[in-house]
Amino acid sequence: MIDSTPAKRPLRILLKGRYVTVVRLRAAEHGNALWEATRGPENDSLWLYLFEGPFADRAGFDASLKAMEASEDPLYVAIVDNATGKAVGRASYLRIEPKHRCIEVGAILFSPLLARTRGATEAMYLMMRHAFEDLGNRRYEWKCNALNEPSRRAALRLGFTFEGIFRQHMIVKGENRDTAWFSILDKEWPRAKGAFEKWLAPENFDSNGAQIQPLNEKERRPGG
Repeated sequence: MIDSTPAKRPLRILLKGRYVTVVRLRAAEHGNALWEATRGPENDSLWLYLFEGPFADRAGFDASLKAMEASEDPLYVAIVDNATGKAVGRASYLRIEPKHRCIEVGAILFSPLLARTRGATEAMYLMMRHAFEDLGNRRYEWKCNALNEPSRRAALRLGFTFEGIFRQHMIVKGENRDTAWFSILDKEWPRAKGAFEKWLAPENFDSNGAQIQPLNEKERRPGG
C-alpha cells in the first residue's frame, strides 16, 4: 500500500541558499527589481514561451505581478540574489495536488542577471528540495512548450525524466502548444540531491567561476 497521507501545501516560502533566496512573491517588494531586469525589447525573448508578456509599460507589468501575488495555485515565488538583495527572477509551484502528493514547477522567468548562473541552478534545487523533503510530495513535474529546446535541456540537466508530448495541449497567445512533460520522483530525489550539492559546492568552480564538474554527465562534451 502507498502512504496516502496528503502532502503539505507550499504556504510559507523562505528557502535560503548560498547564492539566492526563494521567497513568496510580493509586488511591492520585488516589482521594481524584476521590471528593471526584464523590461525592454532586448528582453522580449524571455517571454516567448510564457503565458504573459512582454509588457509595453509598467502598468501592465504591475497588474500581472499583483495577480500573481494574490494567486495560491500557481503560487509564485521571487528569486532574490543574496549579494545584492534584489529579485532577479521568479518561478511558481502549480498544479498543487496534496491528495496525490504531486506538484509542478513552472512559470520560470530568469532575468539576464540570473540565467546561467549558480544561483539559477540553486533556485531550482531549493524548490525541489522543499517539494520533496518539507512538503512530502512523491512526484515533481516540469512542463514546457515542446518547441522550447532550452527548457527541455534544462529539465534533463536538472535530473528530470522526459515522459512524452501532449499534442495540441493548449492555445497560448493565439498559437498551438504541444507540451513536453518531465518528472522526477521521490525515490530519485536522493541521487539528484547529491548531484546538486556537489555541483553547488564552491570548490566545484575554478578561479574564473567556471564549473569543474558538470551537474549531469550528459553535459560533458568531447575533450571537456
